[in-house]
Amino acid sequence: MAVSVAFVDQAAEAAPALPPHPLLLVRHGQTEWNVAARCQGQLDSNLTVRGRAQADHVGSILRRLVETIPDWRETVRLVASPLGRTMETARIINRHLDLPIQQDARIAEVSFGRWEGMTRDEIYRANPWLSAHGPHGWQFRAPAGERYEQVQARLFAFLAEIDRPTIAISHGMSGRILRGHYAGLSPERAVRLAVPQDRVWRLTPKGVEELG
Repeated sequence: MAVSVAFVDQAAEAAPALPPHPLLLVRHGQTEWNVAARCQGQLDSNLTVRGRAQADHVGSILRRLVETIPDWRETVRLVASPLGRTMETARIINRHLDLPIQQDARIAEVSFGRWEGMTRDEIYRANPWLSAHGPHGWQFRAPAGERYEQVQARLFAFLAEIDRPTIAISHGMSGRILRGHYAGLSPERAVRLAVPQDRVWRLTPKGVEELG
């Protein structure tokens, strides 16, 4: 029987009130390292053909969504993690929007420290003790990597500054943490959320809506 991961949620007390404006959350398109099951973290790899098609599909969804917002060209903000895969996704999406792209490192992916660039199998073979902790949450145990509460704190700082409808192009685990926060999930449940790369999540104080 798998042992559940124990998280220390030190940032919970500093959680900001949920912004009243919608946050449209997107994960970057599929990358070459996604296909290889290689741990990316804050390293990078290029989008695949499928990943570029996913980004274009998401761009069409976002265009339909923002067109329901009054004066959307003046009010909607487009923000992306500065990593290469998210910026490439943002540029493809922006063919449908033609908005300024702002970079914000606070929505970048979790740093997996010394495990970045390794496949999941390589990580488990080099660290057999991980098998005692179940299939979830392993990303927060990497040597020299970030812990859940550290990532949560920078994401909370990003949320605290949202003052208009915002599109955020982020990553798998960072996106899980944001969605889990809006849905009121524990860290143990948040890290289990699915992270498809062809969807948009509309996050509001009412909860999380998956679109696409």
